[in-house]
Amino acid sequence: MAHDGDSGGAAAAAPGRYARFRAVMARNPMLNTVWRAGVFVVGVAVLIAGVVMIVAPGPGILGVILGLAILATEFAWAQAALHRAKAAAEKAKEKAKEKARRK
Repeated sequence: MAHDGDSGGAAAAAPGRYARFRAVMARNPMLNTVWRAGVFVVGVAVLIAGVVMIVAPGPGILGVILGLAILATEFAWAQAALHRAKAAAEKAKEKAKEKARRK
């Protein structure tokens, strides 16, 4: 999945910086494997923290979605899970709004 790692006006100055970075990494199998392993470790850590925060105080759903978003930069299965999690979060938000309106 190609993302431009920039934000705002910097995107116009250096379009495709992330795509160029990933292309360089992909050319070297060892660097690519290390990069993907790093993304996996960070993504899973954030995802686990999100799951823990669902039962403990904290923004659990946000942590789960953020962890999946990190993983989705490199893994197709995580991208599919991210879409499902976003849909579930939207559904929960609408349900909460409806419940608040009834009170």
